[in-house]
Amino acid sequence: MSRAAACLGVALAGCATGPGSPPVPVPVSTGRPVPVVVPVAPVERPAAPAVAAGAPAAVRLPAPATVRSANELHLQAARRIAAANPHLIYNDRPPEVLLAIPVLAVDLNADGSIRHIDVLRYPRQAKDTTQIAIDAVRRAAPFGDVSHLPRPWRFTETFLFNDDRRFKPRTLDDR
Repeated sequence: MSRAAACLGVALAGCATGPGSPPVPVPVSTGRPVPVVVPVAPVERPAAPAVAAGAPAAVRLPAPATVRSANELHLQAARRIAAANPHLIYNDRPPEVLLAIPVLAVDLNADGSIRHIDVLRYPRQAKDTTQIAIDAVRRAAPFGDVSHLPRPWRFTETFLFNDDRRFKPRTLDDR
């Protein structure tokens, strides 16, 4: 048994040495197992996207107001999306050439919670902006009681993304 422990110690000690490292002395067996410490290289984590670096943990929104029409629902939804995502919004005029323009249709339950999100238009490039837009809508929910409005309880929003992957809801654009 002591010979096996000595062989194991030699094998593990050989793995622990790097190129150009001095040889590790082999411990002499005393009949008891000797623990071998093998250094572990630190794990490198991938860098987070630039947009997420400045992202706040969560934005608390006030309770949504009661809307009286589908147009009010659409405007309130756009304002809540902007308020819930200040780290992703730009307030300037959209650039002449946009990075991406995903379009989402959001179906709501009677209480204003999200029932389903349909992507009506996927951008040809920067396909990740579609998921950014979906996540932005989810952070803005709920959108208020819509049970008194005629069905379907749905609004559509177009997201105007600039090159920094920041967006402006088309409903809030002043063009």
